[in-house]
Amino acid sequence: MSLQSQPSPEDQRRTLLAVVLITLIFVVWMWAQPAAEPPVAQEDPITDTTDARQRAENQAEQQQQLTRQQRQAQEGQQARQAEPDAPPGADVDDPALGDAQTGTEQQIVVETERYWATFSTKGATLTSLKLRDYDKAYDKGSDERVPVQVVDTTSAGALSLAFTTPENHLVNTRALYFQPQLVGGNQQRLARATAGDTLRVRGDSLALAFEAKLGGGTLRQVYTFDEETYEMGLRVDQTQPQQFATADGYDLVWDGGLPFSEGSPEAEARESSAHVRYGGAVTSMTLSEKNTAEKRFSGEVDWAAAKNKYFTAAMIPQGATRGAELVGRQASSDGPAWESYTMRLQMPQARATTQTDRFELYLGPVDYYKLGAYDRGLYDMVDFGYSFFEWITGPIITWIFLPTFKYLGSVIPSMGLVIILLAILVKTAVYPLTKSSYKSMAKMRELQPRMERIREEYADDQEKQQEEMMKMYKETGVNPIGGCLPMLLQYPILISLWIFLPTSIDIRQESFLWAHDLSVPDVVLNLPFTIPFYGDYVAGFTVLMGLSMVVSMSLQGGGGGSGGQMKYLKYFFPVVIFFIFNRFAAGLSLYYLFYNIVTAAQQKYINNQIEKEKEEGEGAGGNGAGSKEDIREARRQHRREAAKT
Repeated sequence: MSLQSQPSPEDQRRTLLAVVLITLIFVVWMWAQPAAEPPVAQEDPITDTTDARQRAENQAEQQQQLTRQQRQAQEGQQARQAEPDAPPGADVDDPALGDAQTGTEQQIVVETERYWATFSTKGATLTSLKLRDYDKAYDKGSDERVPVQVVDTTSAGALSLAFTTPENHLVNTRALYFQPQLVGGNQQRLARATAGDTLRVRGDSLALAFEAKLGGGTLRQVYTFDEETYEMGLRVDQTQPQQFATADGYDLVWDGGLPFSEGSPEAEARESSAHVRYGGAVTSMTLSEKNTAEKRFSGEVDWAAAKNKYFTAAMIPQGATRGAELVGRQASSDGPAWESYTMRLQMPQARATTQTDRFELYLGPVDYYKLGAYDRGLYDMVDFGYSFFEWITGPIITWIFLPTFKYLGSVIPSMGLVIILLAILVKTAVYPLTKSSYKSMAKMRELQPRMERIREEYADDQEKQQEEMMKMYKETGVNPIGGCLPMLLQYPILISLWIFLPTSIDIRQESFLWAHDLSVPDVVLNLPFTIPFYGDYVAGFTVLMGLSMVVSMSLQGGGGGSGGQMKYLKYFFPVVIFFIFNRFAAGLSLYYLFYNIVTAAQQKYINNQIEKEKEEGEGAGGNGAGSKEDIREARRQHRREAAKT
């Protein structure tokens, strides 16, 4: 179980409102069922847990109180908090820095099958990383392709080292100049790269080094690349580190979080976060109404990562750490709030004359199988909902939906068809529960006349009334909660799908019919005004899903209902869902559209079976769940109610 900071009050209110609303619908629906005929099947409850981020905040706070090892002097601490606006070390007079404070900046581009990475000799840092296989969502319709950017290009670079010199000056390597080297390669090739050419990784690995002389020592950062993965290796070599750094060691820093890449910055801001795996659990940081936040961890850290909705940058140390730190800050100018996160892995300083530390950097999509290959629990950064859901939604998503979705996607070319097939498979898998529920409710409706007579006969004796009711249930073999329980057992599946589909990168920018991207609403009509709680557009699959609910509930209510209750509920539920779903991913609405269609088909089939069994029972003189007279009375009652409505 992972630990995570509490979601914003707005997110909590919205999620709890959805849970309460849908649960209320479920309860009211079940209450309205008993007198309706033919068999009435309730609509499955759907719980909005897309933005849920409930975690044990109190445990995270306790972790923050853990004693940290001795760090820099107070001056160094204050300078560190001021980063990354002005990386320290450029203007200080410190003999440990020497010639590294001056130089000419050069850019080097490395190309693999997965990304284009740009490095600067000023800071030996990553200044850009564009993903080859993913475009920015809001640029999808433009003529020019704009790849997803993983690095905050407005900063002085994403990666850096921070340390304190023996003169007690805090230094960030983004303020220093390094000499590039091509390890084991042709230096003429490197010269062409610094002149504007590209270093291409094709079939073999590539190692690009940056070296700076600091006092009597040397600091060397070596990046390694693989052609087919989103991974980048980093090796930090220090020679005579005591000449330029104190015994406190250094920090490996990722600055700026990840830029937004989707069409709705407001929505993506809610999905942006930073994470640390510490003590076997993942602690997360999100910004809501706070402008800044900070969390510190002391001791062994498995990894630190920042993510937006679909992409992540993760730093994975291959050795011991002193701790980690997350700092979040929220800023906005004329546009939506921008959430920026700084991650620090705090590394110890060895007493030997040389030290080598190794890291793995994952810079790519939040993909379960790619992250799972590290066997470090990296996919735990994905939110599976509030903690009281996560214990069951996590296994369902991880062990059922993810492998099923991945397999179907590998054999079916359209993700829209994959979603439709998934809806059919789910409804087929839960068919026994659906059938049991419908049959149980049908039996309860047949017993309705007897129940009414018992209530009238023992109106003044509640104890006797309950006794007679239980006797009736025992004689007929009817379970009074038999209609509710099978449907409730489907509740975790619905919640898991609600969480899984909108966060699956497999449906990002996948088109189907008129929807150009199944991960966002399929807008078919833009409105000249905004409707509260709805928006300023109409989503096509949401409209069809609402209509499918009307058809499904009409089959359940038989056109009449119980005292006209179902007549109103038949239209109330679709309208509520219509408002809830309009802003959600088209893939989610598509799923529930076909889920409702299959549900209606199953209802029709089960209703016909029940009617056939009734007729056979009457012909054989059996009494089923009730006597012939009870059945006739129930039908007469149904006709009277239908006439009234």
